[in-house]
This record gives sequence, C-alpha cells and structure tokens, in this order.
Amino acid sequence: MDFGILGPLEARDGGVAVALGGVQQRSLLAVLLLNANELVPTDRLVDELWGEEPPKAAVKTVQVYVSRLRKQLGAEALVTSPPGYLLRVAPERIDLHRFERLAGEGRQALAAGDAATAAKRLDEALSLWRGAPLSEFAYEPFAQAEAARLEELRLATVEDRVEADLRCGRATELVGELQGLAARHPLRERLRGQLMLALYRSRRQAEALDVYRDTRTTLVEELGIEPSGGLQGSDRRRSRLARSWVVGRSLRR
Repeated sequence: MDFGILGPLEARDGGVAVALGGVQQRSLLAVLLLNANELVPTDRLVDELWGEEPPKAAVKTVQVYVSRLRKQLGAEALVTSPPGYLLRVAPERIDLHRFERLAGEGRQALAAGDAATAAKRLDEALSLWRGAPLSEFAYEPFAQAEAARLEELRLATVEDRVEADLRCGRATELVGELQGLAARHPLRERLRGQLMLALYRSRRQAEALDVYRDTRTTLVEELGIEPSGGLQGSDRRRSRLARSWVVGRSLRR
C-alpha cells in the first residue's frame, strides 16, 4: 500500500486508488500517517478531530473509523495498541519520506560538487508533489503547522534544484521559471539572488540590476531590512562577481 500526502490524501494498492471514506475518517488516517509507526493515543485522535468540544461518542466514533480503515488497509497495517492506534508502514511507501530521502541525496550531491546528480535527484523529489500538502485539511489545526513546514521544505528544495541547474550551465533556461517564483515569493532572497545570477549569466545585466533594486525596495518596505548576504546564488565565486557588479552599479547611480 502506498500513501500520498504531498497533495490530496490518497492510498493506492498496486496503483489502484483505495476508498478512504468521509472527511473525518480521512482526517484520522492523515494524523496516523503524519505519525507513521508511532503509537497515537485515542485521546489525541479525539482532540485532533474535534478539538475542545468532542461529541460524547467520540471514542466510539474513532473505533468505527479505525475498523473501516482496517478493512481497506489491512489488519496488519492498522494496529490497536492501548492506549491508541499505530499505522505500520514502510517509510518508502509514503511519498513524503521518499521526497525527503531524494531531497537529502540531492543536497549531499550538491555539497560534493556533483551538480548533475543533484539536479536529477532534486527533480525526482519535486516530481512527487501533486499539489499543496494535506490540501483538503487546510483549515484543520492538526495539518496547518505540518503543511507550512512541508511547503517551506518544498521551496528550499526548489532553490537547491535551481542552484544545481545553474551550476550545470542552464541559466538562460531558468530565467522564466525564476521570474515566476520570485513574483510568488517576493521575500525569498535566495530566489531573488538566483534570478539575478541567471539574468547576469544570460547577458541581461540591466534586468539583474532591476531585480536587485526591486528586492531592496520590497525588503525595506515589507520587513524594514536591507538585503542580506543571502542575496546571492549558491555558486559562490561567480555569484559574488555578479552581486558585486549589480551592487556597484547601484551605488554609482
């Protein structure tokens, strides 16, 4: 059985989608997946599903949900272990864990100077995403913090993949993507620095300067800070040359 949380919740058995029931039953499975191979007490499940005002039959309802899910997932997968329940699943069967492994391998390859391998692993990691993580539980407290963490992890992985592609000499190909990313995430200095570097390497120096000016204005107006040393690509030697040129032109005008 394979599980997906990097997008709408899903379970697949041999590639075939498994029916997971209604919203709260799916919420229960999501909580168990986020704590896979760990015992989750019934009291916590009740709290995650209903908050401070659970119905009187909350514990019984949890038992019903577990019974239904067990029929779909298999008795060996969903185990009753007082005082709660445990979802037993190999980490590689959950898309999040595959993503984290591939992203970690990509970062290691990048640190070792193997940009081609890094780009491949990071692209494989990002291909696992089907949409916003835990998207159907966007208003549920149990999912909000984890969804925010995963979205930050995805963006950091995108930045790592862009760095790997820059090192592989794909600057011109990246400009369009980076312009879109920078527009959607205007306060991420690393993305802005990567866009500046991609433009500079594409012989679009004036546009790189415009990006620096726009970034500085945005950071000052929104956060009250000047651009930091993070406003650079990760190919440090060439990035510093690009940044020096942009900043130098800015100061002279």
